Amino acid sequence: MRKARSDSVYIVMVKREARRGRVPLANRPMTDGAPRRGMPATRRGSATMQSHTSEPVHLRAADGQVLAATHFLPEGPARGAVVLASATGVPRRFYAPFAAYLAGRGHAVLTFDYRGVGESAPERLRGYEATMAQWGTQDLAAALAWMAERHPEVPQRVVGHSVGGQVLGLAPPERLERLAGVLLVASQGGYWGMWRGAGRGVMLFTWYALIPGMTALLGYLPMRRFGQGEDLPAGVAKQWARWGRHPGYFLADEEVRSAPGYARLRAPLRSYAVTDDAYAPLTGVQWLVSRYPNARAEVRSVSPAEAGLRKLGHFGFFRDKARDSLWAEAAQWLEAAHSPA
Repeated sequence: MRKARSDSVYIVMVKREARRGRVPLANRPMTDGAPRRGMPATRRGSATMQSHTSEPVHLRAADGQVLAATHFLPEGPARGAVVLASATGVPRRFYAPFAAYLAGRGHAVLTFDYRGVGESAPERLRGYEATMAQWGTQDLAAALAWMAERHPEVPQRVVGHSVGGQVLGLAPPERLERLAGVLLVASQGGYWGMWRGAGRGVMLFTWYALIPGMTALLGYLPMRRFGQGEDLPAGVAKQWARWGRHPGYFLADEEVRSAPGYARLRAPLRSYAVTDDAYAPLTGVQWLVSRYPNARAEVRSVSPAEAGLRKLGHFGFFRDKARDSLWAEAAQWLEAAHSPA
């Protein structure tokens, strides 16, 4: 794969890789594939990296939706279990290097595709029913339950990217109460008023014209045409745009306003705000953290220079170039995070 020249180009390239040889999910057997072996044991910084394996698995949400996922396992006993909740329209393959890194440090990790995205999408999105809220109430809930069942004796933690941190509070509160720690990256409120300058105009156009117009015309949101990852089901796109037009963002929907999970999360929470991220301004990151009022929360602002990079943006945290800086720091924080007594 060639080096990406921008965040959007990088996502498109990853998406194309994920699409190659794709088989409709309905035609795949509900069995695990053969495990794939990862890198041999090495030492990076202060952490000894173990060998690890990864295997494709399938999750079944409470409403029957089947989701494609990948389970990463360390060679030895797992010291923790991590569920990685993706950004909007980003296939789970994008997160494989970061998941493998955590597995190399001894963690079991689960990545998954939300309904309507990646290998959890039907062949045709037109007419396919899904909402963004279901990504939390159904899909993330299924991922948390699957990992808790397979790794009941170790602490469970969540890494959420962008919308992954937004919908976390929609998962069952009894699952959230048991989390040992939550690490968010570029997770934000999306109301257009949280942006300043030209960014505000871009978001106004996006929420009021671009997404509603394209979705009404095509019956789905063609994200690929704009170099922004996977296409999205109409229901997901419409709800997303409605949230973006509302000062309370996802609080525009009663389903979210009444969700108990946001207040029931009491674990340590670190949220990374990236200084050159046009999609997640600091104001939006701080707003989302405030939606988890009982979490032991902190916002960590990080610049590309601090990570030794020229650019980070909305997706750079999960690129391999951040391994020895941001990945190491994030992993150390996760490993030290423990649920309240």
